[in-house]
Amino acid sequence: MIKTLEKSARSEEEAINAALSELGLDRDDVQLEILQRAKSGFLGIGSAPAKIRVSYEVPDEPAKEVPAAPAAKEPAKPVEKKPAEKPAAPVEKAVPAAKPVVDEPAEYAQIRSFLEGLLEHMDVKANIEISARENDGINVNLSGAGMGAIIGRRGETLDAIQHLANYAVNRGNDKHMHISIDAESYRSKREESLTHLAEKMAEKAIKYKRNMALEPMNSYERHVIHTALQNYEGVTTNSTGVEPNRRVVVTYVKPEGGKNQPKSREWA
Repeated sequence: MIKTLEKSARSEEEAINAALSELGLDRDDVQLEILQRAKSGFLGIGSAPAKIRVSYEVPDEPAKEVPAAPAAKEPAKPVEKKPAEKPAAPVEKAVPAAKPVVDEPAEYAQIRSFLEGLLEHMDVKANIEISARENDGINVNLSGAGMGAIIGRRGETLDAIQHLANYAVNRGNDKHMHISIDAESYRSKREESLTHLAEKMAEKAIKYKRNMALEPMNSYERHVIHTALQNYEGVTTNSTGVEPNRRVVVTYVKPEGGKNQPKSREWA
């Protein structure tokens, strides 16, 4: 049902507020119609108040129901008593067998705990596989979705995670162990790519008899380049520059007595 209310005041706004205040409604709950705009006149002569009309909806009154005549009561039927049933025996629930707990060395558990906490802060889920390596080292391989965030640009994030893990696990321990962390075999693939690059630059140095400077690399990548060319005849390698722009230079070595004898390398 639609109802209306008219109000007058010195201005349209005052008239609207008076109507809404009386109805206890918001402006969005009514439809507004301005019947007469306020006129100020001249020196009070010819002035006229504003007049508005608001339309609002109220719920229809429910129709009054006529009470029906009470129905005649039927005689109550006698209740037949049934023999009491025996309670069913309780069903025993099968208890699942506990999964066997696989123990792992204390240092493995320490590494796993650190990496799980770090990856949780990075909002990355990964499978963590830990195994022993030669020289009392430990290999850690991470796998799963989102490994790009773990590896980072040219492995920089992966190197940072490895550095943090080594610091956290070895801190305060008398025995130092090297922890190598890889993700989806990134390091082995990167080492293969760097070895191929090192040999290619060595061939160019010998062909053009000039030194070849590689792009800036981190210490791990520079080590791979040095190792790949340590026995390569005709060239030697050294690092130059300061971090983060330190790079490897492949230097051509002139043959002495018809044989190329590589000089010692500066690994850094």
